[in-house]
Amino acid sequence: MGWKETAEPVLTRMPSVRRPEGHVPFRRKLGWTAGVLVLYFFLTNVTLYGLPSAQAGSDLFGQFRTILAGATGSILQLGIGPIVTASIVLQLLGGANLLGLDTSDPRDQILYQGLQKFLVIVMICITGLPMVFAGNFLPASEQLAASLGIGVFGVKWLMFAQIFVGGVLILFMDEVISKWGVGSGIGLFIVAGVSQSLVGGFIGAEGFFASWFGILTGAIEVSPLTSAGLQTLLLGAGDLIPLFTTVLIFVVVVYAESVRVEIPLSHARVKGARGRFPVKLIYASVLPMILVRAVQANIQFLGRILNSQFGLPAWAGVYGSNGQPVSGLFYYFAPIYTPQDWIGVSQATWQVALRIGVDLTFMVIGGAIFAIFWVETADMGPEATAKQIQDSGMQIPGFRQNPGVIEKVLERYIPQVTVIGGALVGLLAVGANMLGTIGAVGGTGLLLTVSITYKLYEEIAEEQLMEMHPMMRQMFG
Repeated sequence: MGWKETAEPVLTRMPSVRRPEGHVPFRRKLGWTAGVLVLYFFLTNVTLYGLPSAQAGSDLFGQFRTILAGATGSILQLGIGPIVTASIVLQLLGGANLLGLDTSDPRDQILYQGLQKFLVIVMICITGLPMVFAGNFLPASEQLAASLGIGVFGVKWLMFAQIFVGGVLILFMDEVISKWGVGSGIGLFIVAGVSQSLVGGFIGAEGFFASWFGILTGAIEVSPLTSAGLQTLLLGAGDLIPLFTTVLIFVVVVYAESVRVEIPLSHARVKGARGRFPVKLIYASVLPMILVRAVQANIQFLGRILNSQFGLPAWAGVYGSNGQPVSGLFYYFAPIYTPQDWIGVSQATWQVALRIGVDLTFMVIGGAIFAIFWVETADMGPEATAKQIQDSGMQIPGFRQNPGVIEKVLERYIPQVTVIGGALVGLLAVGANMLGTIGAVGGTGLLLTVSITYKLYEEIAEEQLMEMHPMMRQMFG
């Protein structure tokens, strides 16, 4: 008996959000999406019961918070971390062909979805338990422990229960948006968090406009003729370089989304019916970057847990007062996230250069690898795409109507574009981090926000077109 037969009774009974039986009107989709986003923002402001205060404890995700969403000290402490980590495990297992699941088979689809949910629950426990019980990262209120009579250990279990519920809630919130709303829940949660930081970075009390108002009125004294004053204007209160980087990322991503190779298609039975299949430069989208950053986040998470519990040798990692590594192996694996991570630091030049090199290698190669995995698991590869084109009744003019023939044509473009696009996105993310961004959202967070928003715009436009022309909806399924 294989693992599928053994696990089937459990995986097929995993709770899930029911799919709509028919077409969901566009307005209702927007309603579901807006409702889930309001719930998301509400939950990020619900402080864990048992935490001494909303500011107590430290964020183990640290600089990765903009990508992993959620909010430290809230019921959504874990954010989308467990979902992303479970996705990485599934992609690695699927890429090594260890699962033996055929996603075109309805039975295997149910098993795959059940396995994904099961892994998310496992990751919630693996990530949440150390946050609560190790290193005092989320301290328990001794006053509450005394008043309830359950001790500090009991309050910690109470806090973990809330974190567990929050992790499960965000899983089903993502599923509601995927089935009943517009776009992807994971993507929308990232956009929500990054947009909030961007708005704060522009119009907050210490944001871009407030800082320049202070500079122009003389409240903030800056001497642009000195190196210190110039650095203040470019990277300090003036934020000129982060502003330039933020605008540049917006322009580059929108341009890259429009760069594509269009393969002409014609309908096999309807004369004159023509179309095009676009192979975009960023074919796998920017979403694989979440997976790469999640691997780095988990490495840093492991380092902080090990250091707090056992103390690491100097070669493995030495941690500063802010909880970040300042030397050792975990320092070199920590990504460059702001200009302050490499400009004017106390570390030797070769140490900083090595850290930048590791981060760049990790993001470029990791971006390409995860882009390949993403394309295969999302049925965007040459074989799956050829089958979809064939099933729609379309064919490439001048070629026989055969999936194998279409697949060979697609193989000229999809694998190469996938690797180039994944590596390019990784390079952009590191470059943006090194130069800085408004609101300190990070290059990856900004890339994800722009790309997800652009795709959301395309999806909304497509939905509106389908609403106006119901026959197109029947044609494209």
